[in-house]
Amino acid sequence: MADFELHAPEGANKKPKRVGRGSSSGLGTTAGKGNKGQQSRSGSAVPYVGFEGGQMPLYRRIARKGFSNKVFKKEYTVLNVSQLEQKYADGETVNRESLTSKGLVKKSKVAIKVLGDGELTKKLTVDVDKVSATAKSKIEKCGGSVKVAEATTENENK
Repeated sequence: MADFELHAPEGANKKPKRVGRGSSSGLGTTAGKGNKGQQSRSGSAVPYVGFEGGQMPLYRRIARKGFSNKVFKKEYTVLNVSQLEQKYADGETVNRESLTSKGLVKKSKVAIKVLGDGELTKKLTVDVDKVSATAKSKIEKCGGSVKVAEATTENENK
């Protein structure tokens, strides 16, 4: 016998159980499925999660209540002043096209908001959808200007 001959240890490979092969096999008659009922039948499977045997499921019995703001929610791509400091030179304009070309914004249709995290030392002209108060003060402190696209108030929406 060679040293490199590999084999499985004793008892590692078991023969599969052969159910439903006569009463003398020990797994005959009901084949380990119990007596009667849905699970004992061939092709049995509970249709879906929450299935209650044909009874009206709980999630359909209870009334739907409440309001979801999901339809009206506006998504913003968020940028910080520190990111503008890294990617832009002094005197440049920050707008949708320049942000996309510099790789700061991936989706072109999502609204853009600038937040005030970080420091800014460059004079920038910012033209985006929204700007936070701290970001606006930091940009204007460096001599830059902020132009917000179509600022809507809550009174206009009503």
